[in-house]
Amino acid sequence: MSIEEPSTNRERYSRQMLFPPIGFSGQQKIEAATVAVVGMGALGTVIANHMARAGVGHLRIIDRDYVERSNLQRQMLYDEDDVQQVRPKAVAAKRKLGLINADVAVEAIVSHVTAENAEELLAGADLVLDGTDNFQTRLLLNDVCFKRGIPFIYGGAVSSHGMTAVFIPGQTSCLRCLLGAGDSGGDTCDTVGVISPIVDIIASLQAVEALKFIVGATSAQRQGLLSLEIWQHQMMDLKLPPARTDCPTCGSRQFPSLQARAGGGAVTLCGRETVQISGSRPLDLEQVAAKLARSCELQRNPYLLKASLPEGERLVLFPDGRVLVQGTEDLDRAQSLYDRYIGS
Repeated sequence: MSIEEPSTNRERYSRQMLFPPIGFSGQQKIEAATVAVVGMGALGTVIANHMARAGVGHLRIIDRDYVERSNLQRQMLYDEDDVQQVRPKAVAAKRKLGLINADVAVEAIVSHVTAENAEELLAGADLVLDGTDNFQTRLLLNDVCFKRGIPFIYGGAVSSHGMTAVFIPGQTSCLRCLLGAGDSGGDTCDTVGVISPIVDIIASLQAVEALKFIVGATSAQRQGLLSLEIWQHQMMDLKLPPARTDCPTCGSRQFPSLQARAGGGAVTLCGRETVQISGSRPLDLEQVAAKLARSCELQRNPYLLKASLPEGERLVLFPDGRVLVQGTEDLDRAQSLYDRYIGS
C-alpha cells in the first residue's frame, strides 16, 4: 500500500477521514503505522479490533494463551468454534481480524513475553498497547518502551473498575514511577470477576490515544491517569507526577525488568488454578503426543497439544517449551506432573 495515498478502498475509511483531526493526511499516517498489542484477552481484543478497523498498516498481536469458554463473555474476537478447536488467542484473533480488514497486515505471535525476548518481540513498533493482566509484564513492557523510546499505553480493568494512562519516553514519567517495584497482589478478573462494558471503555480509551499519537495530535493527548468505576459512576483524572530522578527506568535507565532473566521454572497464574512451566527446551508436539497417547486423552492442533491426565489435571503444551499445568496452584505438584509426563 502506498504511503502517498491512503487505501484505494476510500469508502472503508471515509467517515474516519471526515473527522477533521484525522483527515486524509492522518489516514496516511495510520496506514503507515506499526502497532504492537501485547495480550489478546479482554482489553487486547477490543484494542486490536479498533486498530484493524481504523486501518493500521501493520498490527502485531502477542499472546501466550488459548481460547477458553470463560473468555467469551468479554473477549470480543472469539467464538465457540475457537474454544472447540483450542486455538491460541493470537491465532484466533488474526483469523477474525482478517475477516474484518484484509488490508491490515496482522502478525500473530504465540509467545510468553519475557526479559529474554521482549525487545525482539517489540522491535520496530511505533507504539505498544497494553492488553496484559499482570503488573510484572506491564513493568517489563514499560522498561522496553522507555529503553527503545516507544510510547506505551497502559490499561487495566477488573470488576467494574478500570484505569488507563499514556507514558511517552522523554515527555512523561513511566509506569514504574507510579508503581515502584510492582503490584504485590490484589484483585484479578479470575478472583472478583469483571463486566464487559468496563473492558470496552478502557480499551477504547487506549485505542483513541493510540490514534492521537499516530496522527500527531499531541495537543489532544490525555496527560493523566484516568480511573473509572462504572457501576457507581465514579471517575478521577489524576495528573501524572514528574519523572522520578531515582526511578531505575526513566531516571538511571537501569531497566530492572530486563535484567531479571527468567530461565526455566514454574510460576502460578493468579486466580486461574494454573501453573506455567517455562521449560528448558522446545517441544516436538508429535513426539510428545505419541508418548502421552498411551495414558492421556489428547486434543491437538498445529499450535498446541492438550492432554487430560489420569490424575485429573490437564497439560497444555506449546512448541516453544512452555507447559500450562491446569487444575492446581501447587508449584511442587505441577513440577512433579511435568517431570512425570514430559521429563525433567
